[in-house]
Amino acid sequence: GVKIRDDVSVEDVAAQIEKCDVLINLSGVTILGRWDDEYKKKLYSSRIDTTKKLVDAIGLCHEKPKLFLNASAVGIYDSFHSHKDGSQKYADDFLSHLCRDWEAQARRAGDFGVRNVQMRFGVIYAKEGGAMQKMLPPFKMGVGGKMGSGKQIVSWIHLDDLVKAVYFIMKTPDINGAINFTAPYPLSNKEQTKILGKLLHRPTIFPLPAFVLKLIFGEGSTVMLDSKEVYPTKLLESGFSFEYGDFEDALKEIIR
Repeated sequence: GVKIRDDVSVEDVAAQIEKCDVLINLSGVTILGRWDDEYKKKLYSSRIDTTKKLVDAIGLCHEKPKLFLNASAVGIYDSFHSHKDGSQKYADDFLSHLCRDWEAQARRAGDFGVRNVQMRFGVIYAKEGGAMQKMLPPFKMGVGGKMGSGKQIVSWIHLDDLVKAVYFIMKTPDINGAINFTAPYPLSNKEQTKILGKLLHRPTIFPLPAFVLKLIFGEGSTVMLDSKEVYPTKLLESGFSFEYGDFEDALKEIIR
C-alpha cells in the first residue's frame, strides 16, 4: 500500500494512486496508549493530516478512484444510546471529536465525485494482533477478569468479517457514507469475560478496577470502559452475512 510521510508531497501521492480502483485508508497510530497531550497530537495528525493529504491527492488525479474507504470507529458514538448507521448521537470527548474530524476529511472525496465510505470499526478481534492478543495472556494464566464494572457494552467484529465486508462494499455501489463495522450481537464486557473463561477453562475472578485503567491509560481508558452498543444495520439490510455474528463462535475460531 501507499505510505505517506510528512516529506511526501500531495503530487507524489497522486502519482501513486492514479488509476487505482479502490483506495483504503487505515492510517493512524494505535488507539491503545496513554493519552497525554503529546500522544493525542500523534493520534490526531496520523489520522486527520494523512487523510487530508490523501483526499487532496484524489483531487489531483485525472483518473480518480471509484471508491474511497476510510477507517473510523464506534468511539464516535455516545454511551447512552444504541446506534444504527447514521446515528448522530455523538459523545463529547476527544475520541468522538477525533472520529468526526477524520470522517469530515474523508467525506471531501465526494466533492471530486468519488464514492466514499467511513468504516466505523468496533473492537477488532483476530488470531494475530488486535485487541484479543492483549486480552488472552492474563486469561490463559488464570488472572483475567472484567474491566471496571463489566457492564459496558462492547461492539466488536472478527477480522475475517471486516475483510469480507470491505469486499462486499466494493461490489455494492449503493452503499456509501458512515457504515457500522460491527457484529450483529454486541455484549457486555462481563459476558465476554465469562465466555473467555469458559473456553479457556480458567477462572475469571480478578477484575481490573476502573481506577487502575485510568492510572495506566489516562483518558485512553475510555476505550475500555465506555459502553458502545452499535448495530450493523446497513450491512445487514444490504444482504451482507456475517461468518462470526456470535462472540463465542468468533472466540472459538481465534483460540483454536
